[in-house]
Amino acid sequence: MSSQAREGACAFAWRNYLLRHSGISENDNRRSALHRYISNLRDTGEDDFNLLQIAAVAYLKKLDELHDDRCARLAADQALAECLEASNSQPDR
Repeated sequence: MSSQAREGACAFAWRNYLLRHSGISENDNRRSALHRYISNLRDTGEDDFNLLQIAAVAYLKKLDELHDDRCARLAADQALAECLEASNSQPDR
């Protein structure tokens, strides 16, 4: 996984998260949890910036909804899998 893609996806998701949640500190624990989640995606070999962004945003959203890191990871993984499936089912142009 390209560290540039990983860092860019995390920065994108975190910046948007802070815009929606004005009371959150820049150094909130959710930021480090996001970095750990995206870094762990390297095991899958995923390095597509757009898909990493989707996974990062989904993770933060689910972390807020579920208040549980493990469940948020599973939900974000599911969202990523659905995006991968949808992109693989589209014919090449």
